[in-house]
Amino acid sequence: MSRAEMDALGWDACDVILVTGDAYIDHPSFGMALVGRLLEAQGFRVGIISQPDWQSAEAFRVLGKPTLYYGITAGNMDSMVNRYTADRKIRSDDAYTANAEPNKRPDRAVTVYAQRVREAYPGTPVVIGSIEASLRRIAHFDYWSDKVRRSVLADSKADLLIFGNAERALVDLTHRMAAGEDIKTIRDLRGTAFMVPPGWLPGEDWGVHNSTRVDVPGKVDVHPNPYAMAQEDKAACATDNAVAAPEVVKPIRIMSREERLAMAKEKHDKTVVRLPSYETVVADPVMYAHASRVFHLESNPGNARAMVQAHGERDVWLNPPPLPLQMDEMDGVYDMNYARAPHPSYGKAHIPAWEMIRFSVNIMRGCFGGCTFCSITEHEGRIIQSRSEPSILREIEHIRDKTKGFTGTISDLGGPTANMYRLACKDKAIEVSCRRLSCVYPSICVNLGTDHSKLISLYRKARAIPGVKKILISSGLRYDLAVRSPEYVKELVTHHVGGLLKIAPEHTEENTLSKMMKPGIGAYDEFKEMFDRFSLEAGKKQYLIPYFIAAHPGTTDLDMLNLALWLKKNNFKLDQVQTFMPTPMAMATTMYHTRKNPLHKVMADSEVVETARSGKIRRTHKAFLRYQDPDNWPILREALVAMGRGDLIGNGDKHLIPSWTAGEGNGQAPAAGARRAGPAAMAPSAPAARGPRANALTGSLTARASIDNKPRASILDTIKVKAKPAPAATPVRGAKGGRAAAPAPQGRAGRK
Repeated sequence: MSRAEMDALGWDACDVILVTGDAYIDHPSFGMALVGRLLEAQGFRVGIISQPDWQSAEAFRVLGKPTLYYGITAGNMDSMVNRYTADRKIRSDDAYTANAEPNKRPDRAVTVYAQRVREAYPGTPVVIGSIEASLRRIAHFDYWSDKVRRSVLADSKADLLIFGNAERALVDLTHRMAAGEDIKTIRDLRGTAFMVPPGWLPGEDWGVHNSTRVDVPGKVDVHPNPYAMAQEDKAACATDNAVAAPEVVKPIRIMSREERLAMAKEKHDKTVVRLPSYETVVADPVMYAHASRVFHLESNPGNARAMVQAHGERDVWLNPPPLPLQMDEMDGVYDMNYARAPHPSYGKAHIPAWEMIRFSVNIMRGCFGGCTFCSITEHEGRIIQSRSEPSILREIEHIRDKTKGFTGTISDLGGPTANMYRLACKDKAIEVSCRRLSCVYPSICVNLGTDHSKLISLYRKARAIPGVKKILISSGLRYDLAVRSPEYVKELVTHHVGGLLKIAPEHTEENTLSKMMKPGIGAYDEFKEMFDRFSLEAGKKQYLIPYFIAAHPGTTDLDMLNLALWLKKNNFKLDQVQTFMPTPMAMATTMYHTRKNPLHKVMADSEVVETARSGKIRRTHKAFLRYQDPDNWPILREALVAMGRGDLIGNGDKHLIPSWTAGEGNGQAPAAGARRAGPAAMAPSAPAARGPRANALTGSLTARASIDNKPRASILDTIKVKAKPAPAATPVRGAKGGRAAAPAPQGRAGRK
């Protein structure tokens, strides 16, 4: 952090200097501490520059020139997500900065920091990483500029990008560079990306799978005519660009199954998938959606191939994703000698992100839910990487003995998902060959192990540690998995809920849930029944707090209305709500940008996904989630009238929002005539150009007006009733969620 510290250690120079957009906290939930301690354990001298002033290169010279390279990261979050809300408004604070001070990092911090490093010491190798670089490694839609941007490699001019779980690649890279190898020749590390000349291949034995077109017609082979007297002209059915190959006669060789599989695997491993170019995906939304689908299908490290995407006169080359860490490797990463505290230079300043995870333990990585709005899978992968019980218990004891302020409560044992610890595919061979985007959607895969016994055992051993009074579970819970293990739900509810448990159904309508890859609301109902029953048995009053997303791709006004009615029926009055934020590389972001669905084959005439793009529609959808807020009533009145649901405006129990309250209009009541006119007079009328709009629930506006004075059913009767599934041998199945958009420390997904 300073020259004085280097002098105290007797260092004349650092081998590696890491630059981060976060305050430096020596804790394994913060990527900079994890990487720094890892390289230190390998014998390298590591310096850290935290939140430098990016207005000039001088702040990047404070530790001198590194002997090997600069490592650049924006921090635990994408800098744009960190600095801006879903409405593109700049945030007033920063959870990763001392005293939550805002504006301590630039927009697109990885690119800015890399440029300043180049100015400080031209020619010094630059390696970029972290979630910002990881999610921007190919051409991607950028919500904040509302356009498709180039790979961060092209903008930052970095020598190498390391994505995903970077430990192996980082250690190998650093040792090879220390041995004198040029970074520009290191091209074989999994989980790395770099720029190459067009058409570059690692070797002559490599092939290219061209995926730059949606549908490529090939040669058509017709059946031979058995009655033809003349020899068949096979060239007649060839496409115009087909080239006749000389006939080669080879002897027939019978190969064993093992030989055929080995040959196929070798060919597969030496094939690169060429994605549509940056210039193509900028101009054609259909090709962008196609590229997104191909990219996600190549995400399983067991069978993923290298990918390449042209950017002008150069190519961005992506090696296959990193292999997951084994349990002993995970233990080694988390068992290093962390101070578990902010750097002393911050004094007594409060850092919200540190305070959030101060007494928590990260027990696993990864998520196999595949929720389309979440970026965890693209960054950490779908295969769960878990720590061992002894390693986790040692960390709890370390918190008890060495972390200041500990009063006996562990705030969380979790990760991206609370209850995926040590869950995996039952068959390794199936796991490495699988290309599913989710293990739990549209139903839980039959090959997925859902046994929660190891997690139950961990909970019991953890709370038995002397000095530990309470262990809470704060990470997002995958409730459709939890109901597969009633014993787990009972253990959780009885011992690990502090009165409120946050879970995330995200929506109630199947139209939206199918675009999220989330389970139906029936899974929530099943979990709630278990939660209430076990809370009653434990003699505790505990409540579920559901989270929902507004304005997600595929969501209509009617979907949001039905969700609002469900909330009122269940007496939920949400405080904090989330509007969908399109983050780089997420599949829901592809839907938002292209209006195409990459969950299925993408064609020019394939499914169109309606998206809430205008600010007014997004505000309306968000207002439905907080129907009880008077500030939202004007926009909701306008929306309800336009939808033909003016009957839901009034001051009775059957209404969603009131027609008028004393708190509106600066305390001035409307004219008497207006009050007598009823809801329709109070709400703005729909634009004349729209005309009467039919509504699936109530018919046309004209029909509604004709029965305006007739008795109406209660609001509870307007809600579509979803029949509960009949009892079966297996519970309701579905998919999970997570969130990378909300500011949260690394290793926490937010909601499931």
